[in-house]
Amino acid sequence: MDPKAQVVAEFIQRVRRPGVLPTPVESRRQLTRLIEVFETPAPRLARKENRKIPGPAGEIPVRLYVPNSAEGGLLPVLVYFHGGGWVQGDLDTHDTLCAKLSLGARCLVAAVDYRLAPEHRFPAAVDDCIATYDWLCQNTDEWGGDKHRIAVAGDSAGGNLAAVVSQQAVPSGMPLPIAQLLIYPSLDFSFDTSSFKEMPDAFVIPRERMEWFRGHYLGDSADISDPRASPLRASDLSGQPATMIITGGFDPLRAEGRTYADRLRDAGVPVQYREFEGQIHLFVCVTRVISQGDICIDEMTTFLEERFITTRGIAA
Repeated sequence: MDPKAQVVAEFIQRVRRPGVLPTPVESRRQLTRLIEVFETPAPRLARKENRKIPGPAGEIPVRLYVPNSAEGGLLPVLVYFHGGGWVQGDLDTHDTLCAKLSLGARCLVAAVDYRLAPEHRFPAAVDDCIATYDWLCQNTDEWGGDKHRIAVAGDSAGGNLAAVVSQQAVPSGMPLPIAQLLIYPSLDFSFDTSSFKEMPDAFVIPRERMEWFRGHYLGDSADISDPRASPLRASDLSGQPATMIITGGFDPLRAEGRTYADRLRDAGVPVQYREFEGQIHLFVCVTRVISQGDICIDEMTTFLEERFITTRGIAA
């Protein structure tokens, strides 16, 4: 393990009480505090502003990031879904990451503040994310975005939601994203993989914490085999967009990320898979301490920029 990742892991251990799971409100405070301590300030951009778009249960807050390189013409767009186990996280916890992605990939970033569990269980988050992506596909030019160059991204639970949006796009009558960036994504609610078996007490997201997330998000009635919950279980992955998947060697989600990359590749989808062997879950959001997080972000923005350049000028 990266010694700097060990520092973050030890802080998390001190914050959490052994054998005691928090309330959802407490867990949100814990994540906010972690980010405050270990994340760098967001870089300055040409513009950053909060917007709202129509959703299935009321307006959905969206934060728009416009890079300093914004000049004439429409910019490519990245729709970002934050992580946090479908229970935690918001526009502020992922503000720095979204600003870095906007600056590095020279694109608009629309970060989505979807509804959280347990107040809003599955499929509320899925519905909000699909609605946001659909609205942007039709209206992003109002914000200076190119509707023919829209990619999706997310970390952890947000990676799950990005994968679901990509899978549901065409069946729902929406354009396929030109790319998907999945950062240590959670892709199967069974938690029955080699890395979960190797690391039941992993830092950041031990198995008991993942089961806690699953209980709040899915409840007792949702089917974990539903691809909208567990996108790894989709029967056919052909036709999915070009994909980059990031994993960490000390993250129990590692195996499902690698398996998804293999399945996409077998289905003929262009895939870049990158494992940071010494890293823990959340490492791209704690870059004040873990410098490899910024190295990873540079690789992710290179992937996105290449996709945006490749698809420039292509009409729907």
